[in-house]
Amino acid sequence: MQYSKLVLVYLELEKTTKKLEKAEIISNFLKGVNKEEIKDVIHLLQGKIFPDYDQRKIGMSSRLILKVIAMSTGISMENVEKTWKSIGDLGIVAQELLKKRKQTTLLKEELTIRKVVQNIEKLSLFEGEGTVDKKVKLISELLNSAEPEEARFIVGTVLEELRVGVAAGIIRDALAKVFEVDVNLIERAYNLTTDYGDLASLLKTRGIKALHEVSLKIGTPTKSMLAVLVLSVEEAFEALGKPAQFENKIDGFRMQVHKDNDIKIYTRNLEDVTKQFPDVVDYVKENVNAKTFILDCEAVAYDRKNNKHLPFQNISQRIKRKYDIKELSEKFPVEVNVFDILFYNGNSLMDMPLNARRNIIEKIVKQKKGKIVLTKKLVTDDVKKAKAFYNESLKNGDEGVMIKNINVNYIPGRYVNGWTKLKNILDPLDLVVIKAEYGNGKRAKWLTSYTLACKSGNEFLEVGKVSTGVKEKTEGLTYEEMTKMLKPLITYEKGKEIIVKPKIIIEVGYEEIQKSPSYTSGFALRFPKVLKFRQDKPLDEISDINLVKKIYSSQRGKKL
Repeated sequence: MQYSKLVLVYLELEKTTKKLEKAEIISNFLKGVNKEEIKDVIHLLQGKIFPDYDQRKIGMSSRLILKVIAMSTGISMENVEKTWKSIGDLGIVAQELLKKRKQTTLLKEELTIRKVVQNIEKLSLFEGEGTVDKKVKLISELLNSAEPEEARFIVGTVLEELRVGVAAGIIRDALAKVFEVDVNLIERAYNLTTDYGDLASLLKTRGIKALHEVSLKIGTPTKSMLAVLVLSVEEAFEALGKPAQFENKIDGFRMQVHKDNDIKIYTRNLEDVTKQFPDVVDYVKENVNAKTFILDCEAVAYDRKNNKHLPFQNISQRIKRKYDIKELSEKFPVEVNVFDILFYNGNSLMDMPLNARRNIIEKIVKQKKGKIVLTKKLVTDDVKKAKAFYNESLKNGDEGVMIKNINVNYIPGRYVNGWTKLKNILDPLDLVVIKAEYGNGKRAKWLTSYTLACKSGNEFLEVGKVSTGVKEKTEGLTYEEMTKMLKPLITYEKGKEIIVKPKIIIEVGYEEIQKSPSYTSGFALRFPKVLKFRQDKPLDEISDINLVKKIYSSQRGKKL
């Protein structure tokens, strides 16, 4: 299929903000897509090439795209960069400058969807000497054959900045419509495969009956079940019913552990971190008695001298580390706290109630403090006992408690009557950096102030700026580290301010949430402070505007 046909769909999607209209546009288009191409099409509609669980990275920076545009148009780098600073969107820069290109290549050919995907896929293969030239050549090859509008969307895809408003829910609704199947069945299958591309290919190849055969697969991470914030034990009981299961809430990071022939470890962001945690592999191998399983756990930094949990920041650097793994695991040990099981000895347990799943992990996990344990639990219908358990968790240094419906199945995502969380402070927010500014004086070389955003549907809404909590030197998260992470994500620069692709997520504490006309959310954080870098969290799980509103309303009984 010609790439130009997909571009027409992109242009149509840009004209509307209505989810139903977008789903209709996509479903009409998918009817004409064959089974060989539908997986690529679904990914491209979402602005990506690889599934979320795929570890391959495109790895193309804005600076390299500037070079690609200069090469493909015959326009000088200086003028390309000048246009970029004026327009701010490299996709539009490519579109406008290709209209003015000084020569056309004799090798120009009609672009196909497969050709676009193949060239971008190859970007992930290159390492070492010559990488830059190889990457530039591959994308220049596409732009040399592209019409101006095609170039805009190719660049947006390569930079992972395509903005046509196609969230996962819209793809779900479009697939349900085109294949005439219940939305819930589509969503259930997606939660098990974590890729709408695979799902669309399955439907196109084998039909609706294939959805009923989709099951958990060891080695393919699934989406996690998440908790809804509550403000009291009473509110939790009202939402979940009685009795409920209370567990200590730990300041670690989510870890999904798979075992078949080998043991694999995935983050909540579906990232494979097995190599970074050889100690966890050993703990699980030695202390979990089952042939096959998928465990849901929380990995927490552990102080072996005092036998206490430490804050998340103590192990955060282990998640991305590729070198000196053994040394780092000894310096920053973790304790694995198991709290759920999704798969056991060849069978999925997702449709089994929580209390039955808990019984299984209590039988198969041999607990060893400092290595692998089960979360502490209390099943009760008594408010006083629940509050005592909560206070004891706080006393032990935990964040609070998780409160769960004992009869609920394992359902990825947040559900009001599934799991809840209760903390004794205003809930920190997980926010994404969308802008940053360079500092002054000795901090002039660093980005030191960060504009933060929550999500609202497909949009990112500003909720304030933060600079406190980031360090100048090597203790904790530093300005230098933030600058290194943000620079490759720059999409626009003006003076000291930059706009960046939403990717860097940080957990932010604050004293209060206030109403504010200065930010697009209508709210601002009072005295915000960076608590930690959340590289384990996916972008679609950052705090949303509804949570911001709920916390605002809870402050001294305020009402919206």
